[in-house]
Amino acid sequence: MKFIFADSLDHVDPGYDFLRDRYSEGRTPYWDDAYPHEIMGYAPYKGMLVSRGIVGGAAVGGKYTEAQSMRFRRVGAREFLRLDKPAFEHLPIFGDCGAFTYHKEEKPPYTPEDTAEFYDDARFTHGCSVDHIIFDFDESLTGFEGGTEEARRRFEITLENAAAFRTATQHMSNRFTPMGVIQGWSPGSMAESARRLVTMGYDYLALGGTVPLKAAQIKSCLIAIRDAIPQTTRLHILGFAKADEIHTFGSFNITSFDTTSPLIRAFKDAKANYFLPTKSGKLEYYTAIRVPQALENPKLQRLAKRGSLNQERLVSMEKTALAALRSYDKGEAQMEETLDSVLAYATPAVLGTTIDELPGAKAVKDLRDRYERTLRDRPWKRCNCPICSALSIEVVIFRASNRNKRRGIHNLGVYDALVDQLPSNSGRNDNIEIPSDQSQTERSAHSPFICSASI
Repeated sequence: MKFIFADSLDHVDPGYDFLRDRYSEGRTPYWDDAYPHEIMGYAPYKGMLVSRGIVGGAAVGGKYTEAQSMRFRRVGAREFLRLDKPAFEHLPIFGDCGAFTYHKEEKPPYTPEDTAEFYDDARFTHGCSVDHIIFDFDESLTGFEGGTEEARRRFEITLENAAAFRTATQHMSNRFTPMGVIQGWSPGSMAESARRLVTMGYDYLALGGTVPLKAAQIKSCLIAIRDAIPQTTRLHILGFAKADEIHTFGSFNITSFDTTSPLIRAFKDAKANYFLPTKSGKLEYYTAIRVPQALENPKLQRLAKRGSLNQERLVSMEKTALAALRSYDKGEAQMEETLDSVLAYATPAVLGTTIDELPGAKAVKDLRDRYERTLRDRPWKRCNCPICSALSIEVVIFRASNRNKRRGIHNLGVYDALVDQLPSNSGRNDNIEIPSDQSQTERSAHSPFICSASI
């Protein structure tokens, strides 16, 4: 079971100045930035996935600029993602259509034929058929029963596209591996979809539409799917949002899954921002300490406008909080005084009001307890990854994209190691084969990037 990282231009400035919160001088985004496998010096995943909807194009506007999109197709995914060095050449690159980006459309904006060309032009190693996401789900339905008219329409569109995609990729089979996408409104309908895809000739299937489902619902689908297809058929889970529950999926013979969860939770989760492994084979979570930029945080700006705190005072509190954290890290400050300085600034930034206006409030106590645990346990001292080794306490400070994404990249490394050590992976050889016609250019194995933060 291999963890595939779904990328969305998640790179950082390797020369970012953390003391002054400034990008490196003369930085050109993308060209001077580093992907996770570059800043870490090793790949904290077993492959990458790029959605066509993220790359964008004439049919759908994506996250890439027009120039980036054109370069992606011209030089190929491997060179664009900088996976073309010998150390990374073994990593597969998956592609899907990013069905959520067009979920409101009557039909997908891509055809099976132009999607096959997209994967082939960009030299993906694996490419998913064109699916149309189904949001309806009822696990109580039996077999192929139920399903709204719209759900059944999308079901048929997905399978018709898969059949046409299979035909369109026949002459490309040695260049990338086609994958048939499963969509359905129930475990039984997903099993029927999988059965038909295998009949079409697919030996690698991708389960879609799982993002809104609970872990138990996904498992019920996997049970039904596995009963309907040969055990030798490989399975991938697309957009696996229940990443922290992956240890409970070992019995389903999953070959691979993709997720961005470990990186995104570094800055979108309210409490679980920093990951550490435990002896029990699960993850331990810590809350990052919020010290936002005084002149940019919306809640602080509102407080300043209504006169609760002036901007000069906010800037002073911000500097005091950062100084206290850095002194604590060096053993020059006590935890309680550090907490007091941090909470005086973090409370208005997080809760939208000053700590004086919320004396003894449960929200303040909860925030203090979580920050106290982070400071007391010093998790950054227990990790020797390149991110934590270079940044020290800066890695647990919730503040601006470059710091937050680095924490997310640390999480990727912790998560990938956890997946590798799952009992279900013991003794298994799940190497994802790269098609034989994928010729790679030999380049230097040494990355020009190192995790050398200016702190």
